[in-house]
Amino acid sequence: MAHTAGAALRLGIDEAKFDAIWEYRASPLYTEAERVALDFAIAAAAQPNDVTDALMAQMKQHWSESQIVEIAATVSMFGFMNRWNDSMATPLEEEPIETGAKHLAAHGWEVGKHQA
Repeated sequence: MAHTAGAALRLGIDEAKFDAIWEYRASPLYTEAERVALDFAIAAAAQPNDVTDALMAQMKQHWSESQIVEIAATVSMFGFMNRWNDSMATPLEEEPIETGAKHLAAHGWEVGKHQA
């Protein structure tokens, strides 16, 4: 989570928009397409998978088939990486720790077993 947060900020997401991610469904900073993609990401990452036919229909209203494939692939890859890093207690570098502390800790994130 902390690596992804840092990457999003480095790649240009507005900091206010990033900090509003926790309320993306109601935030005027997010488009309907972004809200649906985030709903899809949460559902695709859920155990068991929670992507419904209705959610997929919503995705198809905003995203092309290739874009949906890319979104699903990204969710899947990060799911793998999160499970790997959590299982192996991979230490975090200084930058993701700082990003996590600044942007994520208020929402329950902690460095925990990933302290370098």
